[in-house]
Amino acid sequence: MIAALGEATAQPFFINRLRDKMLSDPTGRRILRDKPRITSTTLDIVKLKNLPENTLGWEYARWLEIEGVSPDTRDAVRYIDDPEMAYVMQRYRECHDFYHSICGLPVIVEGEIALKWFEWANMGLPVAALSALFGPLRFKPPERKRLREIYVPWAVKNGLKAKSLITVYWEEQLERDANELREELGIEKPPSVREFYLQKESKASTEDATPAPGT
Repeated sequence: MIAALGEATAQPFFINRLRDKMLSDPTGRRILRDKPRITSTTLDIVKLKNLPENTLGWEYARWLEIEGVSPDTRDAVRYIDDPEMAYVMQRYRECHDFYHSICGLPVIVEGEIALKWFEWANMGLPVAALSALFGPLRFKPPERKRLREIYVPWAVKNGLKAKSLITVYWEEQLERDANELREELGIEKPPSVREFYLQKESKASTEDATPAPGT
């Protein structure tokens, strides 16, 4: 349903604008010409795991393993008739995990919402904005506070100043140093979302282990 919503809200203006961003960039034009796909068949995940630490490919493979996801989890585009526009939407979806990895955001709701704000600022698709706006309705007050004070400002700032990620040929960057690539793209990693949860779990464990008064 989310995939269908993304396709419906992207047409005709927003997906055209994203395609135009690709056409205005030399690398974006090559991507449109080559039409590469990102799947477990086109990427050798085992090889990526064996790349030097801190390369993009190593970080991406490690991120997939930690988060328990696969490049094959993205739905095929079904409701966009124009083949080129359909490919642009497919490319956006299949690169989503690279956006997660380069930004250092996990696949938990807070990380996903932060990334949707980033995607909205960077690429402008309505489905990202809808997820960014309505996703936090289920958040607890501390999560909303972090989103408001840390992750939304980070996402908007970095999304607007970064190179449009739809024009990045990720497959050609796998052996690059990830920090060097972030600097080139104009992306600063935000504070770790997982660290907040680890601190929360550690605090809860400490409180559970503390004897109650009078015992």
